[in-house]
Amino acid sequence: MNLRYLLLISILVTACVFPVLALADESQEFKKYRAQCDRGDALACAVLGTMYEDGKGVTQDFAQAAAFYRKGCDGGFAEGCTNLGVMYKKGEGVTKDIFQAVAWSRKACDGGSALGCFNLGVAYANGEGVTQDFAQAAALYRKACDGGDASGCTNLGVMYKKGEGVTQDSFQAVAWYRKACDGGDAAGCHNLGVMYHEGTGVTQDSFQAVALYRKACDGGNAKGCFNLGVMYAKGEGVKQSDTDALDSFGKACDLKEEAGCKNYATMKKKR
Repeated sequence: MNLRYLLLISILVTACVFPVLALADESQEFKKYRAQCDRGDALACAVLGTMYEDGKGVTQDFAQAAAFYRKGCDGGFAEGCTNLGVMYKKGEGVTKDIFQAVAWSRKACDGGSALGCFNLGVAYANGEGVTQDFAQAAALYRKACDGGDASGCTNLGVMYKKGEGVTQDSFQAVAWYRKACDGGDAAGCHNLGVMYHEGTGVTQDSFQAVALYRKACDGGNAKGCFNLGVMYAKGEGVKQSDTDALDSFGKACDLKEEAGCKNYATMKKKR
């Protein structure tokens, strides 16, 4: 049974969620933010956008969400621009328009949104709405990472691992994966685990690989769960345990990892 070492650049663009207090009467919370937005508070406008997008304290309405994100962005709150770019990317509340998505992500990034920089980096990496440019993607991932977006650190690590947009450098890949993992990005933990298992950019260490796969799995990373299952099944870096392998493959399957489902079914039949 072979480990699957998949180091993929994420293409999922996730809207930033603003903290909206879960009060007994959320409609009162909505009214408070609406009044603040009407007085010119850009953050409050963006929060209203999130409330409309999530249907919290108000009937879900993507068109209203997009309108309030735009108002927040126009008022100088960069995350409003980020979220409006996401709406254009998905075609929620507005007509789907990848070029508009890029434009709003760029404005967000220029305004200091790390997530906006990450989303713009994804666009450059995939050639969506812009000419594909790995060097630009790497620069934007670096800016996102420096701004506190751990996914940007992960993706920059991927660029160094592959040598896309930057000179190939496994040691740099390890460094950025480590920063990503320390910042809470489960994919970064998984990728760092792969490096330890391969002995690429670091001294080979199956015990460290297991610890990192476990951290990735606990963070919801399907491949981390799958690779942890393989380690348990082989007894590599951890005491061999079919029970723990089965549990890990089951978690991977629940997270939509097809190989996890197959391994779970195969082991289940043998028990």
